[in-house]
Amino acid sequence: MDHRVERVALETDRYRISGDLTLPKEGYRSRISDYINIAELAFIPLANAEITPLAGGEPERRDFIAVGRVHVQLAYPIAERGETAPSG
Repeated sequence: MDHRVERVALETDRYRISGDLTLPKEGYRSRISDYINIAELAFIPLANAEITPLAGGEPERRDFIAVGRVHVQLAYPIAERGETAPSG
């Protein structure tokens, strides 16, 4: 199966965590919303992650982090440089 990497942001009650999420290139579970709603998925694996406290402070970088799915309150793709984020 072909895969693609999408830069995403996951927000918990205390952190904004951005990182690279590997998804199927197309078809079943190729959207972020489909992937993070997999019932048996306990953790969302992110590579090249940056963890930023929402209360302020310095971001921390990690090569890999697994984010507990139950803690994610908000998830969205991050536009690549030169691209604009979708509106409305």
